[in-house]
Amino acid sequence: MPKVDVYNMKGEVVGEVNLNDDIFGVKVNEVAMHTVVVNQLANARQGTQSTKTISEVRGGGKKPWRQKGTGRARHGSIRSVQWVGGAVAFAPKPRNYRYSVPKKVRRLALKSALTSKVLANDIVVLDELSLSEIKTKEIVKVLDNLNIEGSALVVLPAVDEKVVKSARNIPGVKTAIVNTINTYDILKYNKFIITKDAVSKVEEVYA
Repeated sequence: MPKVDVYNMKGEVVGEVNLNDDIFGVKVNEVAMHTVVVNQLANARQGTQSTKTISEVRGGGKKPWRQKGTGRARHGSIRSVQWVGGAVAFAPKPRNYRYSVPKKVRRLALKSALTSKVLANDIVVLDELSLSEIKTKEIVKVLDNLNIEGSALVVLPAVDEKVVKSARNIPGVKTAIVNTINTYDILKYNKFIITKDAVSKVEEVYA
C-alpha cells in the first residue's frame, strides 16, 4: 500500500496517508493510457474544417484548349487540383471524430495514470486547501511553499470558487474536482496536487 506524506499550505509535513492499492498501486498499463488519451484528443476535435472539391470551385467551365495538337498537356478545367486556384485533392470535409472507449479501459487508464504519479513522486497530498479571499498571490505562495516547479493539476473534493478563481490566472496550473479528473490531464501536468478529502473521494468513486 503506497504511503505518502501529507503537507499543509506552508509546505510542512503534518502526517502520512495510505493510498488505496486498487487505485494508486495498480500495474501501469501504457496501452490503456495511450488509447484513452488519443480518444480524448479525438473527441475534442471540432471537425469543422472544409475545403472545396472541383465541383464547388468557381469557374473552369470551359476547356482551356483543345484536346490535341497544341503540344501542351491535355486539360479539361482550369479548376482541377493541379492548377493554381484549383480544387483540393481529397478535400477535408466536416465530420465527427468522436468515438467511444470501453468504461473498463477508461477506468484502467485513470488508475494507471494515478499510479504513475505515485511511482514518479509527482503526487502531493495537502491536508486542506482553503483561502479567505480570491487572491492569486495566495495560491502562488502555496505552490512556492511546496516547491512546485512547472505545471500542476490541483484536485479538490468539491468546487471552491475562491481557489478556482485564484488559480485560473496562473500559467500551467489547472484546478479540477474529483469527478472531472481524466487521464489526459493527470499525465499532462507535472505535479498532481490533491487534498486529503479529495483522496478519500477518489478512492470512494473509483475503487
